[in-house]
Amino acid sequence: MSFNATTPWLDTGDNAWQLTAASLVGLQSVPGLVVLYAGQVKKKWAINSAFMAVYAFAAVLVVWCIWGYKMSFGTQMLPFVGIPEPILSVDGLLNQSTLPTANLTQNFPMATMVYFQFVFAAITLIIMAGAFLGRMNFLAWMIFVPLWLTFSYTIGAFSLWGGGFLFQMGVIDYSGGYVIHLSSGTAGFVGAWWLGPRLAKDRENFQPNNVLLMLVGAGILWIGWNGFNGGDPYAASADAGVAVLNTNLCTAVSLLTWTILDMIVFKKPSVIGAVQGMITGLVAITPAAGVIAGWGAIVMGVLSGSIPWLSMNYLGKTALFRKVDDCLGVFHTHAVAGTIGGFMTGILATKDGCAAFGITNPGGAIEGNGTQVWLQIVGALFIIGWNIVWTSLIMFGLKLVMPLRMSEEMLLLGDDAVHGEEAYAFFGEGHRSLVHGDWERTPVNGDGELGQIREISSAETSDIREVGPMTSVKTE
Repeated sequence: MSFNATTPWLDTGDNAWQLTAASLVGLQSVPGLVVLYAGQVKKKWAINSAFMAVYAFAAVLVVWCIWGYKMSFGTQMLPFVGIPEPILSVDGLLNQSTLPTANLTQNFPMATMVYFQFVFAAITLIIMAGAFLGRMNFLAWMIFVPLWLTFSYTIGAFSLWGGGFLFQMGVIDYSGGYVIHLSSGTAGFVGAWWLGPRLAKDRENFQPNNVLLMLVGAGILWIGWNGFNGGDPYAASADAGVAVLNTNLCTAVSLLTWTILDMIVFKKPSVIGAVQGMITGLVAITPAAGVIAGWGAIVMGVLSGSIPWLSMNYLGKTALFRKVDDCLGVFHTHAVAGTIGGFMTGILATKDGCAAFGITNPGGAIEGNGTQVWLQIVGALFIIGWNIVWTSLIMFGLKLVMPLRMSEEMLLLGDDAVHGEEAYAFFGEGHRSLVHGDWERTPVNGDGELGQIREISSAETSDIREVGPMTSVKTE
């Protein structure tokens, strides 16, 4: 018996790096954003927020293999989408990876490309979930994920990466500033409008339940971004190294800029603010990572640490943004930062960077090609417009057949009502707390079944005592 370990077209180094990069991006979602979300929300929403991310990761993979990948990277059906068909045959997955409409070939198998692009699709839905936390009906989310992937994500991916009309025009989106971040930020904002706000009490007091856990997720997100941007040359190339360095440089500058602004205005360095600055830096550099110089990454870091800071702290407090409850500020951290990154790519892209990336492009405005700025604007406008329309259509369609929001009981109780589970078992050995914020659920019989919910008065709240593994209200 003999095995062919390689083929003439296979570059084992490229394949190893691409699988590594894909795994790093996958880790950004599971566990990166899973634990970031779980730590950043109130305790009563920790499980639901984490599980929305886990569900999306799984659901996207199935849809991606059955029809999503070919819609994004297959043979053109329309100028903005490929023909939907499965990519599941063993022979097909073993063959050399090609993007037929874009006329590009990679030195690794199709299976590697399918998985690499899947983790990008998955994280887009997971980022968007950050805008919907604390009130979206989980069943509605289960159906929304495959619908939005099909009618929104695949169109952006094909148009910019798969050989579609924006690709042919010469719009640059190195690794997803538009396809992933601008689309998720726009769709998150629009979807949040359709969902309506969280409970007033939750909006007024939504302190993170575990800042250290949030930092763990943020750290995984940052380091995982080495695969996010470093994998998009589709090779273990010199340009991959440039993309990784620029990514980290921009992110560091953005985090520091955000922190300094917090200290100047709010007189304290905020850990949560630093995480926001980290995220905006990662997002802004994404469309430009391998096509700009190091000094350009620093410039972009200053802008990504300041403009989204202004957007979140000032624009975010206007009447419109108070009405639309974007739970984790996805619009500011992803849509605003993604737009900045895409626009600045049109200014800062270099001839050498574009050549190293493997695209025929004269660079941006600093190279005398001011037209690139307008191309970047056109690309952004298409992604924004498409996502406004299709996110609205999907939300409207779902609203006709099911509630988009959880019931009032679920909104009051959170994870216990939605999933029958709590994030932290602080009461005995895994027993549930019967007190959720200012609400109480009491046993109705000796078997411990839970009865009706009643509001605890302010007088009672001050006189709560523990009885064994359960918490009850003291009565005289």
